[in-house]
Amino acid sequence: MRRSALAIAAVTVAAGAAVAFAVQPSASAATLPNGFRSIGYMPSWAGSATAIQYSKLTHVNYAFVLPNGNGSLGAVDNPSKLQQIVSLGHAANTKVSLSIGGWNDGNDSAFETLAGNATARTAFVNNVVNLVNQYNLDGVDIDWEYPDPGTSGNNYTALMSQLSTAMHSRGKLLTAAVVSEGGTANGVQPAVFGYVDWLNIMTYDGGSPHANYDWSVAAVNFWKGRGLPASKAVIGVPIYSRPSYLTYADLVSRDPANANRDCVTINGSNECYNGLGTVRRKTQWAMANGGGIMFWELSQDATGANSLISAAYETATGGTPPPTTPPAGRTGRITGLAGKCADVAAASTANGAAIQLYTCNGTTAQNWTVASDGSLRALGKCMDVTSAGTANGTKIQLWDCNGTGAQKWQYNSGNSTLVNTASGRCLDVSDNSSADGARLQIWDCFAGANQRWTLP
Repeated sequence: MRRSALAIAAVTVAAGAAVAFAVQPSASAATLPNGFRSIGYMPSWAGSATAIQYSKLTHVNYAFVLPNGNGSLGAVDNPSKLQQIVSLGHAANTKVSLSIGGWNDGNDSAFETLAGNATARTAFVNNVVNLVNQYNLDGVDIDWEYPDPGTSGNNYTALMSQLSTAMHSRGKLLTAAVVSEGGTANGVQPAVFGYVDWLNIMTYDGGSPHANYDWSVAAVNFWKGRGLPASKAVIGVPIYSRPSYLTYADLVSRDPANANRDCVTINGSNECYNGLGTVRRKTQWAMANGGGIMFWELSQDATGANSLISAAYETATGGTPPPTTPPAGRTGRITGLAGKCADVAAASTANGAAIQLYTCNGTTAQNWTVASDGSLRALGKCMDVTSAGTANGTKIQLWDCNGTGAQKWQYNSGNSTLVNTASGRCLDVSDNSSADGARLQIWDCFAGANQRWTLP
């Protein structure tokens, strides 16, 4: 649930009002593989137009303009900022849409009123078209977040049908922000799926911990289960924590290591958010199972290597080099999460001995040799994926060296992951735990802290 700025004025925009700014030539969206979208919301009340990483975003949504019950629109807050975003965005081949509505303290009465009246509904559509033309926008994003099942949902469908005709006949985009799950989601009827170019699913402000991977994926699958095409399902990412709404930039400024965490205790509060690893993982999932990734909101992002926008872009574009067989002959520790070591439990040489994370102690149980065949060897045996499994969560063990793919590993120097060649999955510490004895497993690669390793 996103919060509109309380300072947004309720002044009505006259249809076709002139605004002095340089009109940019139309441009297609920046290209990511297979039409994948990276979308960022920029609020009118925070952040700078010049700080947006346009080259790493396909779309920017400017938030928010509020509707009135008679179909008119409130004033565009900070219009010069919107003009600058359009200018800079189009120069970078990034599309810019205007978001109408928003959380607005839960008050969606204007949408309810205008959508239920044919005259007001038509006036609203005409005013939206005029505003899109006035600012040379690429489309509109409707943030009526809570149309209820029944009459409200019927009116929402009617509104989106009219908007779809008006936008698409002019070559413009129509999208909508929708809640993650639950009964109110059913107010967005399946007919709407055919009217929109995609839905921005607000997979945040829910789940425990906040916006965790499994909950977010389940929420997107809920919409797909209702008939939303995968290509129109965009997974949302918060750039803030719950329960205190601390920005990700603030969290990283307190401790750069927070960029690789999803929860941290601050002033006695367990603040949970999405760190770099989770954003990479969500991006990978969305590339295979959805149509894009969306961020609320851009002013809250960190900069440089800790930027979540950059992490998604680099994941989507394969910004890290492919894994290669590590140079043979190296012998020593393999260190990972919290500086701890890959360790053979109890220094056992038995087939099936668990390989775990453990405090580095210099014993032979932690002395690994990189072999010329791509295997990693300790105590005369090989690091092995149990039963040659390829599924997420398959545990790692020690086993007689046999030359199979279950024992071959490639190192990605760009993100420090170890990739099992047979499964294509990464060496991973279960549950992101840094406790002694945490089991190693294979998991989808997302380069989180629990998947980054330093070889001998």
